[in-house]
Amino acid sequence: MKYLITIMIILQGALVSGIIEKVDINGVEVPIVYEQNSALPIVSLQLVVKNAGSIKDSGKDGLARFTANILNEGTKSKGSIKFAQELENRAIGLNIHAGTETFVYELSLLKEQYSFGMKMLKELLDEPNFSNESYNKIKQLMIGGLSSKKSDFDYIANLNLKKIIFKDSPMGSPFGGSEESIEKIKLLDIETFYKNHIDLANMIVVVGGDISIDEVKTSLKELLKDVQVGKKRELNHYEVNKKIDEKIEVKDTKQAYIYFGAPYNLSVNDKDVYKSKVAGFILGESGFGSRLMEEIRVKRGLAYSAYSRTSINSASSYFSGHLQTKNKSLKEAKSVVISEIKKFVSKGVAQDELDQAKRFLLGSEPLRNETLSQRLNRAFFEYYHGFKLGHSKAQLELIEALSLDDLNKFIKAHDEITKLSFSIVHDGK
Repeated sequence: MKYLITIMIILQGALVSGIIEKVDINGVEVPIVYEQNSALPIVSLQLVVKNAGSIKDSGKDGLARFTANILNEGTKSKGSIKFAQELENRAIGLNIHAGTETFVYELSLLKEQYSFGMKMLKELLDEPNFSNESYNKIKQLMIGGLSSKKSDFDYIANLNLKKIIFKDSPMGSPFGGSEESIEKIKLLDIETFYKNHIDLANMIVVVGGDISIDEVKTSLKELLKDVQVGKKRELNHYEVNKKIDEKIEVKDTKQAYIYFGAPYNLSVNDKDVYKSKVAGFILGESGFGSRLMEEIRVKRGLAYSAYSRTSINSASSYFSGHLQTKNKSLKEAKSVVISEIKKFVSKGVAQDELDQAKRFLLGSEPLRNETLSQRLNRAFFEYYHGFKLGHSKAQLELIEALSLDDLNKFIKAHDEITKLSFSIVHDGK
């Protein structure tokens, strides 16, 4: 088995042909994460703007996503319908979305439509539809969507957990906004956000498909020539609240929704991140076979599912998890979560658990890297976090060589995950 896994890793490395290039646009060296692949006559392009996502809402919760939604309304001169029809007639996908840290333009199309697609994207960059009509339309859609979440108890419990563990920081805000915050956002706020955040200095271009790098560079010079230069923005890292807390919300629900979270003292470029991946898989990320699933569902029948995960990003790192149980089983389920996580930290894992985790993480790796979009996404995140391309392959080799003793030492050193805060929604009975 070890020999087979090694061969698969070698083959996986051979499939990855991503490179990093740069193109000079108005004095800015804009990086390009690129892979040429002529298997199909398609092209995928993303303009990713760093430090321009929801963490930059600046007290106006939902502002980044409001801005992205309006940008999906086409240009001011063509309007949303005509702009969308021109794209649809040529089977071109153009979507704009705001994440936590980044703001992204995403273009996908047939190679023969590349020039037209880039022309449409430039029109959108130059003349977004910041009209009262599109503003009012998106505002009502967002408020309507948020209103429907009043009965989404998973959403409520998760949002309350973020408010607890990221108290008094942007990470604790609802990134999609609230009905109240969206109501207060003005069209001028959206125009200002766009002006202050969409720039060359913080942009990474991700391109792949049936297109040469020279063609990419030439087209980017035309596409981005009128985008403002801007200044590089440093991304803040937001710490988890170390004080254990709990928030309970009473709703008319037949299930109790239990969300939990804790600090996780590991940065995105820490040398032990690969150990965290293995530990997290064993504790609660693997579904059936994970510690939490076995103890909560299989042995006690308290829930249909139970999960935990470690989130390690540039802006934050934390441990979290969730489950649903009967209202009458709330206290027992919560107690099991606390005791199992403490047991995991104090006693570590067994050799068979490590072996099983290795088999899955190494054996399933090719499936997570077989498509162009998967490879581009991986190459982007390697570059985004400051690693050389191929870092993920090196992490797999470290996982394969990981010993039980080293893993258990790592787990024991991270007892901060036992400092659990809880967000609970239940019927109050």
